[in-house]
Amino acid sequence: MTKFVPTICPYCGAGCGMLLVVKDGTVVGTRPWPEQPISQGKLCIKGWQAHEFIYHEDRLKKPLIKEGDSFKEVSWERAIKFVAQRLGEIRDKSGPDSLAFLSSARCTNEENYLLQKFARAVIGTNNVDHCARLCHASTVAGLVAAFGSGAMTNSISDIEEADCIFIIGSDTMSQHPLIARMVMIAKEKGAKIILADPRRVNGMMKYILDNGLENKAFISERTEDFEKLKEVLHSLSLDEVEKITGVAKGEIEKAALLYAQAKEGCIIYAMGITQHTTGTDNVLSMANLAMLTGNIGRPGTGVNPLRGQNNVQGACDLGALPNVLPGYQAVTDDDIRMVIAKVWGVAELPSHVGLTVVEMMNAALEGKVKAMYIMGENPMVSDPDISHVEEGLNNLDFLVVQDIFPTETARLADVVLPAASWAEKEGTFTGTDRRVQLIRKAVEPLWESRPDWEIICELAKEMKAGEGFSFSSVNQIFEEMRKVTPQYAGISFTRLGQPGGLQWPCPKEDYPGTPILHGKVFTRGRGKFHPIIYRKPAESPTDEFPFILTTGRVMSQWHTRSMTGRSPALNAEFPEGFVEINPEDARKLGVSDADSVEVSSRRGKIQTKARVTDKVAPGVIFMPFHFAEQAANRLTNPALDPIAKIPELKVCAAAVRPLMK
Repeated sequence: MTKFVPTICPYCGAGCGMLLVVKDGTVVGTRPWPEQPISQGKLCIKGWQAHEFIYHEDRLKKPLIKEGDSFKEVSWERAIKFVAQRLGEIRDKSGPDSLAFLSSARCTNEENYLLQKFARAVIGTNNVDHCARLCHASTVAGLVAAFGSGAMTNSISDIEEADCIFIIGSDTMSQHPLIARMVMIAKEKGAKIILADPRRVNGMMKYILDNGLENKAFISERTEDFEKLKEVLHSLSLDEVEKITGVAKGEIEKAALLYAQAKEGCIIYAMGITQHTTGTDNVLSMANLAMLTGNIGRPGTGVNPLRGQNNVQGACDLGALPNVLPGYQAVTDDDIRMVIAKVWGVAELPSHVGLTVVEMMNAALEGKVKAMYIMGENPMVSDPDISHVEEGLNNLDFLVVQDIFPTETARLADVVLPAASWAEKEGTFTGTDRRVQLIRKAVEPLWESRPDWEIICELAKEMKAGEGFSFSSVNQIFEEMRKVTPQYAGISFTRLGQPGGLQWPCPKEDYPGTPILHGKVFTRGRGKFHPIIYRKPAESPTDEFPFILTTGRVMSQWHTRSMTGRSPALNAEFPEGFVEINPEDARKLGVSDADSVEVSSRRGKIQTKARVTDKVAPGVIFMPFHFAEQAANRLTNPALDPIAKIPELKVCAAAVRPLMK
C-alpha cells in the first residue's frame, strides 16, 4: 500500500512543499507537491533526496551514557533520570546561569518553544541561542531597528513581480534554487538583475541622492532621520567607494540608476552580508536603500533576507534567543515577563540578557558555564574557531546532545539522546517569508528515537516542572504558543491545513495573514534611516596571511552534513571539501587543480584539495564549511558584530601552501 504524505522540506529556509512517498510503512521517496505555492510542483536536488538519510545505519537508536572513553546503551528512564539529576545538581550548586542551551533551526516551532521555555522556566536562565546567531542575527537586529520587524518583508512569490532585483551576498541559484526560479521568471518578464558587492551600497545611495532620484514623498511621509543619512552621503566620494570595493564607479552608477528608476525594486540578500563584524551595518544599508527609493510595502519590492535553514525563522520567532521571549518580546520588560510567567505557571522569569553561541563557548572555557544541553546543533563543525569550541566543550562538567546522528559534537557528550527525524513527527516550520506550515508524520519513530518535544517534556517532568510540560500533542503546544506569541495568535492547526499555511503576523483567527509587511505604515511607525560609515573587517591580509578566506555552501550539501552526508545521491556530488583559488594566485603558488594544499590562519591549519577557478577573485580563496574532515571553521574568525554578536565567518586572513605531490 502506497500513500503520499504532504510535508515541508527539511533543508533550506525556502519552505518548499513535498510529498513523502510511503510504501508498506517505509518512506521510499519524495515527490513534488503541485498545490504548494513555493515549490509549485518542483523540487531541487536536496528535496528530491530528502528521504535518503532517514534509514541510514548511523541513526542513533538508543540513549547513550559515556562510561570512560566509550558510550553504553541505556534505557530512556535511566537516561532521563541521569540528565535531570546532573542538570539539577549543577543549577543548585553553581546557579542557573552556569547552564546553557542550544536550540535548533532543524527542529519544529513547538520544540524550539519548549526548549527555551525549559531553560527559562525550569532552569531559570536566558542562556539559550541557536544557529541564527551564526547566519542572520544581524538581519533581526538591523531590520528591527529600521522597520520594527526583523523578517523578510515580502512573499517569495512577489519576486516574480519585480522589474529590478538587487541580489547581494547571496548565491541564490545554488543555495535557494526554487527562489532563484522566481528570479529567473522575473528576468524572463524583463526584470533587470544586479549582483553586488555589499560594500558598494553607500555609493549607490550617494549617486541616487546626488542625481535627485530619491523618493521624496515616501521619505517625507513614512521615514525619519533622513537628514542624518544625507549628511554622511554628502561627505562620501564615489572615487573613494571605487577604491574600497574595487568596483568601477561607472558600474556603481549604472546599478544605482537601474534600482532607483525601477517601478518595483526588490532586494535579496543572504549570509554574504550578515556574517561580518559589520553585519548589522550591512543590513541597515539595505533598509536605507529601500526607503530612499520607496521600494517597500508593495508586491515586487522589499528587503528580503533568505534564511539558511528550514526553521531558523521559527526558532527566532519562538524565543530561542538570549535577549527575547517568544514574539521578540524583550526579556528585560517586566510586564511582558509577568504575563508569560503566568501562562507558564511560574512565579518569575530571568530578567537579564543571556549568552550568545560564541559567548557560551568562551564562558565554557573560562569555567563560568559548566553544563550545556545541545538540541540538533553541531557547533564542532558550524562554529568559528573550532579548536576553541572543542576546548570549551571539553571543559564542561556535563554535556548533553540530542540529535538523530552521532555528530562531531555528540562524540564529546556525556549523554546522547536519540531524536526522531522530521518524517517521524508532527509540528510546524516557519519559512523565510514568515510562512508557518505543517509538517506531518509519515512513519513512526525508528528504533527507540523520540520526537524532541517528547524528550523535553519527560525531562521537565523529571525535574518537577509541574503541569507546565504536560503536553500530549504538538497541537496542545501550539495552542500555548499562540497565547504568548502575538504574531501567531490567529494561527491554528486547523487553519494551517491549506497548502502554503499562513504568514505572520496573524493576530486574530479571522485574519488572512500578512503576505507583505509595512504596506501603509512600518511596524515601528516610521521607518528609521541609519547613517553607516565603512569599517574594515576584523582581519586584513598580511605578508604571513596574504589571502582573504571566505566561506559558504555548495548546492548538494547542507549545514554540517549530518543529513546530506548520509544521502548517497547528495554525497556523490560533493563528497569532500576543497579550496577555490584564482588561476593567477595558483600560478604564483605553483598549485594545479586537485593538488593537495595546506590552508592556515591565525587559529589553525587544515589540508584539502585545490580547485583552480576564476569564480574567486585574485587574493580571495573560498571554502565550503560543511566538511568536518576539511573544516573551514578551524580557520574562521570568532570576532563579533558588536550589536548582533554574529561572528565574522565571511572574512579572515589566510595562507595557502602547496603540499608535496
